[in-house]
Order: sequence, then structure tokens, then C-alpha cells
Amino acid sequence: MRVTAGVIRRGKRVLIALRRREDRFGGLWEFPGGKIDPGEEPGAALRRELREELGIEARVGRMLCTSRLRGPLRAIELLTFEVKVISGEPKANEHEALHWVEPGALGKYKFPALDLPIVRRLQAEGRRPPARHSRRSKP
Repeated sequence: MRVTAGVIRRGKRVLIALRRREDRFGGLWEFPGGKIDPGEEPGAALRRELREELGIEARVGRMLCTSRLRGPLRAIELLTFEVKVISGEPKANEHEALHWVEPGALGKYKFPALDLPIVRRLQAEGRRPPARHSRRSKP
């Protein structure tokens, strides 16, 4: 099974969503997204899921990372993309709650194993020093 997740940023913070208690992995936090239907492109699936789950229209950008998990019944591949909100304000239509969190604070939340590579990636990005631009003097 293939699924998508979106990293939605607002300033230095990213959006995470709390799964409903009755859902699989209930009570854990995740990056919004969902299942890719047969024949569906990952970007189209992510846009559809974000519309359903959060009530937003989004532009899917570059892929950030992939992760895989093999269980006794099936294997899951998670494709994670940068996302820009085009219109709407995210609402918890299918989640218990939404939080905007700085990457350095993501370790305070419990995520499913499949989301942990995203957490590590975002935390590493937050620890990098800002890029320096060099100026060359003209002769």
C-alpha cells in the first residue's frame, strides 16, 4: 500500500494532526495525508486527502522523503512532500486536533514509526545554520 503525507509550514512551524482514538494508530500524531488510490498520482492523492481531511486547497511541492514499513499482513510506503496552502484554513475534519509545532519540539509528540523519518528530517533542517551568501568584490 502507498500513502502520502504533507509537510505544511507556517513560518517556522509545521502542522501535525492527532489521529482519532478509534482509528488505527489512534492517539498518535501524524503529518496529514492518506492512501493513494489505484491509478492515482501521489500529488493528486495528497491534494484530495488534504481537501477531505483539512478542508484546504494545496499545491504539492518537492518530495522530502520516503519511508517503508513491512508488517505481517502488508507493506506500506509513505511518500512525503512539501505542501503550500493555496486557500482555506486547516480544520480538524477527520482528526481530534491540529497543532502548529516548531520542528525542535516534534520530539514531544508520539508519531507512528512510518512518520519518524519525517520528524528526524525536519529536526535536522531546524538545526542547520542558515545558508551564507558570499559577496565577491569587483576588481
